[in-house]
Amino acid sequence: MADFPGKVSTQTSSSEPQRTSGIMGMVDMNFLKSIPGILLMAEIFVGLLVWALIASTSYTSHPAYGWVLFVSVTLWLLSIALFVVLLLRLYERLPSVPWPLVLLVFYVVAAVLYVTAFLADAVTVPGQWSAWHGHLGASAFFAIVVTLLYGASSYFAYLDWRGQGQNAAASTVPV
Repeated sequence: MADFPGKVSTQTSSSEPQRTSGIMGMVDMNFLKSIPGILLMAEIFVGLLVWALIASTSYTSHPAYGWVLFVSVTLWLLSIALFVVLLLRLYERLPSVPWPLVLLVFYVVAAVLYVTAFLADAVTVPGQWSAWHGHLGASAFFAIVVTLLYGASSYFAYLDWRGQGQNAAASTVPV
């Protein structure tokens, strides 16, 4: 019994990402490697393609392209802002905000808006060959791709909101 305290290990582990000092200490490198992080980067890149392809045409000829441009630019800017918030872990400064629910609502709304933008884009692509036919067809293709990306992000945000992937102790303790 006398040698019991000498056999106790006091090492602890943490699931928190390792941080360094300086600007790199604020960046969450694990987010960049995660599936939601990769999906968000893909949404930003493909969303850029959608609005750039529409903006490079004479989109004023059909009012539907104004809607596609509005949706794609707005969600592109909001996705960049969300990426910065998640990458720099700025959400930790606002613990009262239910971030899993905010992300779920954002991704679902983005997917629904992009479905409408895709339909408006695909329906108004000219059937006959025109100078902008390729740009408009490509923008419709990338609009459905980014819709699917936002749909996948919605699924992962739903899993995070429902608490999937946690152990039993973390999911039963109220926060």
